[in-house]
Amino acid sequence: MRRPFLRWLAPLGIAATVLGTTVGADALGGAAEADLPPRSAAELLVDLQTAQLQGLSGTVVTTADLGLPALPGRAGHSGSTRLESLLNGSHTLRVWYSEPDKARLALLGTFGESDVIRNGRDVWVWSSDEQAATHWTLPERADERPGAAPGRRSAHGLLPATPQEAAERVLAALDPSTVVTTAGTARVAGRAAYELVLAPREAASLVREVRLAVDGEQRVPLRVQVFAKGSASPAFEVGFRQVDFTRPGDEHFRFTPPPGTRVEEAAPGQRPDLRQLPGTGAHERLGTPERRYYPYVPSEPQTAEAAPVRVVGSGWTSVLVARLPGLGEGIALREDGHPLRAYLATLPRVSGDWGSGRLLRSRLLTVLVTDDGRVLAGAVTPQRLYAVAADA
Repeated sequence: MRRPFLRWLAPLGIAATVLGTTVGADALGGAAEADLPPRSAAELLVDLQTAQLQGLSGTVVTTADLGLPALPGRAGHSGSTRLESLLNGSHTLRVWYSEPDKARLALLGTFGESDVIRNGRDVWVWSSDEQAATHWTLPERADERPGAAPGRRSAHGLLPATPQEAAERVLAALDPSTVVTTAGTARVAGRAAYELVLAPREAASLVREVRLAVDGEQRVPLRVQVFAKGSASPAFEVGFRQVDFTRPGDEHFRFTPPPGTRVEEAAPGQRPDLRQLPGTGAHERLGTPERRYYPYVPSEPQTAEAAPVRVVGSGWTSVLVARLPGLGEGIALREDGHPLRAYLATLPRVSGDWGSGRLLRSRLLTVLVTDDGRVLAGAVTPQRLYAVAADA
């Protein structure tokens, strides 16, 4: 039995969203030019929830222009195969998905690639540049959940790598603070698509709107564009350049490490620490090839104050809060040659009743690094970060 391909919202959640959100009542204007029947925003939201798909393969292009300065020691050019390079520039990926539990994503660079492959309970992450691979086995309970589309929870965890993952993150923010309308039709990867527009009501959000191009036949996202306030071009875009909805063969999900590849095994039944995956430069920083790395598992439950990473708020104005004492003011200004700490020292100083620290601002992202070792980040105004810092 086929399972829903996009499980962003439960059916009751969809109904509540449609009732509690301002949804454009008019059907799509100009649908005839793409030979698509009219469809309202409410109908498209239901389409996204109920879409079923057995498989796909295709080429995805991501473009990020967040206005972030280049971080020291980080390769972010279009030819890079480091997974974190998706934060900047334009990149090409190949994706394959076969329902329910097979997926592959390949980030293509000028001279190599990085792959994330799931085949049942086996997951591999491989970097040709680093000649390294990490393998782990998902716990039994993971097989009981629906298979994820490629990139549904991408290994790099920074920006979504496919339209499906991007749409999942956007739709998770749907609540009465969101205005949902339609904006005609578009052609993406040669296919006719409806355009669904989501815009936050909150003034503290840096997002002007998010546009989802929904395939007119398959009812799945073909492209997601995020626009910052005051900007006519997308700050982030991920979309298919080419897509085929035929189920790909099993050969795409079988992986054997090439000769000479350094292979690291995660602890059985556990998820590896994503900071140690190939394609993130971790193998250059975390020790010798013979050493095995196991995920950090707290020995006892942590309180919100002690948790290393937590999210404050919800939807468009949610803020990620992390505690990283090593980035505090005293260390950032030390003459120890650490490039990231030296970079932090160049950011503008800010202060308030929450304390003091350094502030990084871009079109779509604001980051506050406090002197006491906290990092707060979100697609929000600095004032929103200051308010969270005062209570955190």
